[in-house]
Order: sequence, then C-alpha cells, then structure tokens
Amino acid sequence: MRPLIGLALGSGVARGWAHIGVLRALGQAGLKPDIIAGTSIGALIGGAYLSGHLPYLEAWALRLNRIRLSRLFDFQLGGSGVIAGRRVLQALNPEMLGLGIEDLPAPFVCVATDLASGHEVWLRSGNLVEALRASYAVPGLFPPVKRDGRWLIDGALANPVPVSACRAMGAHITIAVNLNGEAFGESPADDELEVAEPNGDAEAEAAGAEPLPASRMQLLRQFFRRSGGEPSVFAVMARSLHIVQDRIARSRLAGDPPDVMIFPRLGDIGILEFHRAEESIAAGEAATRALVPRLRQLVQRLGNGNTPWGQRRPNGRS
Repeated sequence: MRPLIGLALGSGVARGWAHIGVLRALGQAGLKPDIIAGTSIGALIGGAYLSGHLPYLEAWALRLNRIRLSRLFDFQLGGSGVIAGRRVLQALNPEMLGLGIEDLPAPFVCVATDLASGHEVWLRSGNLVEALRASYAVPGLFPPVKRDGRWLIDGALANPVPVSACRAMGAHITIAVNLNGEAFGESPADDELEVAEPNGDAEAEAAGAEPLPASRMQLLRQFFRRSGGEPSVFAVMARSLHIVQDRIARSRLAGDPPDVMIFPRLGDIGILEFHRAEESIAAGEAATRALVPRLRQLVQRLGNGNTPWGQRRPNGRS
C-alpha cells in the first residue's frame, strides 16, 4: 500500500530550473509524484515532466548563455505585455504544442490568476501550452492569456506554492518546493539581466543567433539599462513581483503547510539568471536527496490503509 504523493512546484523565475533537480532526485529514490500542481515556472517544469519532454527542456536550459537569452525577448509595442512571448516557446518540444492537460498520465493543475477578480484559477483541462503561458504571464512583461472568457496572468500573484491544489486533487502526502527560502538580502541591482550582443559574426553563429536590428537593440538596452546606479525597469518589475509572491507564499504556507518542504539553496542565483541552469538543477537535486530518508519514513508510516500504488488516480482517473 502506497500513499499518493502530491508535488507542489512553486514560482521563482530563473531559479525554477531547480525543479528539474527535484524531480530527478525523487525519481531516483522511487518517490515518483502521483499528482503535480505548478505555478509559473513550476507549471512549466511540471507540464514538461508529465508530457515526457523534460529532457528536451533541460537540454535547452543548459545551452542558454547571455546572448541566447537576449534572443528570447521579442519586444512589442502597443500590446498588454512588452514581450510577446512567442520565442520563449522554443524551450518546449514542438510535440507539446498539441497536447491537452487531459492527455497527461497523471493529474496536473496549472495555477493562474484572474486579472479581473484576482481569484486563483486552477487549469485542469484544455491545451497544455496555453495553460502554461497563462501561469507564467508576468504582468507587464508577458501578455495575459484569454481562456473561457477570462484574462489570466501569473499564478504567483494568487498561490505561489500550490500545496492546496495537491491536497484538493487527493494527495495523501504533499511535498512543496519553495524556491524563495533565501530570497532576500542581495541588492535589486543583482537581478539585472545584461543584454549581450555577439562580438562579430563568428560569435553570433556559435550562439545560434542573428544580429538584432538596431532599433530592437536600442529598446532592449533602454529597458534593461541602469541609470545613475538605479536598477533598470526590468529589474524593478521582476523584484516587485518577487516581493509580492514571497509575502503571499509565507502567508499561505503558514495556513496550509505541506508535509515536507524542499528549500533548494539558491540565494546566490539572481531571479533573472536563467543561464545558470546547471547550478540551479544541482541545488534542487541536493536539497531533495537530503530529505529522501524523511520522505521514505513518511510514505511507510502512511502506507497502510491507503490506495495501492498505480491502482487508482484521484478524480476517478486511472
């Protein structure tokens, strides 16, 4: 008899690559989650994992450098987000684009926020990639996603670490991954994202990138540039969201704590340093391995009298 394990993958911007290490360590320990709920980048990792395409996403993340990162920002003027977000989809295996959440082999909840009401929205059906885009639609940066007549934005504004979603879906044991355990202490300027331009055609070719048009490069530099020692517009927006989600997470986790909390050591990784995937993944793996003995004890203690492993899924799914 084995209890159902729910895994709540929290928001955390670039630190979210740590979720890959968490999932790897759990799998190696034989503690594969039965239910996954994800917010923002946690939803992205969870969706890629359940669809079987996490290796593709991991390989893409490990190839990132400052030049490739600059290429992901397809700026637009006049929209509801300054970054269109189409290029970010390059991180996903094209085979994911046509998948529905119902096609996944285990229950998955993608958390977003209703822009009109501020209510938390659980996406449990429909196009998977559309749901992921809604969950990581950082206000002002990415445009909101319209779904069932509602405009949806980043789920971190409502439920940064979705423990409640795992429990509602039938988890007997809930593991939460909080990426912001070492969230503060550094200067907001440490969150700056340097916009790097290839130094010549050879470097551009090696980076898999074409030179940016001068107009777009100027817009990038204005958005990311520090002035007189002040943080850039992008850093202020990112850090503001980070502060809000940290305060919300503290409140929600205090009222509904998980059975086990995983805190990867990510304090030295800036929330915009997407190119440091290798370090983030290693931190997630190390933090999870340290808790494997405790998790096994909990599974053994709660095993009697619960649903046999693989026999039934929550909500009638098999």
